[in-house]
Amino acid sequence: MRSTSNTIRTRRTGKAAATIFAGALALSLTACGGDDDKSGGNESTGPKASGDALALPKLDGTTLEVAAVWTGPEQANFKKVLAEFEKRTGAKVTFVPAQDPIINFLGSKIAGGQPPDVVMLPQPGAIKQAVDKKWAKPLGPEALKELQKNYSQGWQDIGKVGAEQYGVYYKAANKSLIWYNTKVFENAGASEPKTWDELLKTAQTVYDSGVTPFSIPGADGWPLTDWFENVYLSQAGPEKYDQLAKHEIKWTDPSVKEALTTLAQIWGKKDYVAGGADGALQTQFPNSVTQTFSGGDQPKAAMVYEGDFVQVNIAQTDAKVGTDAKVFPFPKVGDTAPVVSGGDAAVILKDSKGAQALATFLASPDAAEIQAKLGGYLSPNKNVDLAAYPNDVQRKIAEALVAAGDDFRFDMSDQAPQAFGGTPGKGEWKDLQDFLKNPTDVAGIQAKLESDAAAAYGN
Repeated sequence: MRSTSNTIRTRRTGKAAATIFAGALALSLTACGGDDDKSGGNESTGPKASGDALALPKLDGTTLEVAAVWTGPEQANFKKVLAEFEKRTGAKVTFVPAQDPIINFLGSKIAGGQPPDVVMLPQPGAIKQAVDKKWAKPLGPEALKELQKNYSQGWQDIGKVGAEQYGVYYKAANKSLIWYNTKVFENAGASEPKTWDELLKTAQTVYDSGVTPFSIPGADGWPLTDWFENVYLSQAGPEKYDQLAKHEIKWTDPSVKEALTTLAQIWGKKDYVAGGADGALQTQFPNSVTQTFSGGDQPKAAMVYEGDFVQVNIAQTDAKVGTDAKVFPFPKVGDTAPVVSGGDAAVILKDSKGAQALATFLASPDAAEIQAKLGGYLSPNKNVDLAAYPNDVQRKIAEALVAAGDDFRFDMSDQAPQAFGGTPGKGEWKDLQDFLKNPTDVAGIQAKLESDAAAAYGN
């Protein structure tokens, strides 16, 4: 299950692209902080003025099902987007909660004769697998027109299999961010680091002030892969990253050893990780965020690494993004700071006028701006009004993503076969959980990663 990762390579060199993106993001984030709205400064969540709104067909009597793995606020916010589609078309749309691995979930639904009309797939590899199984249907002309108008070529290409367009990347993620508790940093006299060595010094400064530096959600395997990918991309460089993503080099390569050894400088210091390794392995992603921004100036941790979507979870605490919670780009480990992106694509499983209309809507700024106003969401749609985002932090992250165009690397584990890069308790997720538990066994984890990758890729 290979992704079309070759199509998302930058039109310029990867190193230069990462420098441009990370530099712009760093400047943007440094400049923000005064706007601390948690729920937005724009009251309307409805469509634009009728003259500007996307034309959609009347679909009275049409019923659709949309499946996604989203839960909590993320699911609730997406349902508001679906409600707008219902209002404008007359269709009835039901959200179907899915489970990881989503391809297995879809397989059971299809075997039972009840596939959803549209599914939100979180991995390019999953799109490829859905096409290979002849589940996915190509986008029609209206959806294609909307996609081509609103998306850079790179974001279009990762939704393709061969020359055919199957996916609309409705939701993106900037996965190269570290969020921090500003009270803790101020009390400790800590500053935002720009390099890995500076990050280690910042961690020690925070630790010396009496607060554990990092909250790590080890119970979920995917944040651990994101940690690795940022270190690896910055340290080994974009060409090696692309090769490892396609298993053209082995996980026993010296570059992987170097990245794991670097990671162990944090993962291997139990005093640097909230709850130590055992505690981290019992901490799920939402809790890793809320425990960083709860407890005043004595939270369980000072920093949490993850993407822009962390804001949804921060909003469940009393902390305000831009004042109590701030963010800096993932520090550079090698010559340049990493730029890792992820995303969720809408893919049609049951071709119909209604399903095509929904894909068209999700490719439009109209849909994206509804969810942008609600926070914890980032769109790769270049025509989304930046004013729709609820705070200056999110606006600057979105602006930097759009300005980067095609200059990014997509999440490596999302490009992998799902058996290796997207299944709880298996493959890379499980192997990195084992590494978090025992960060001294670099060679052993490399061997396990390679064994699991070879079995999944078939090479």
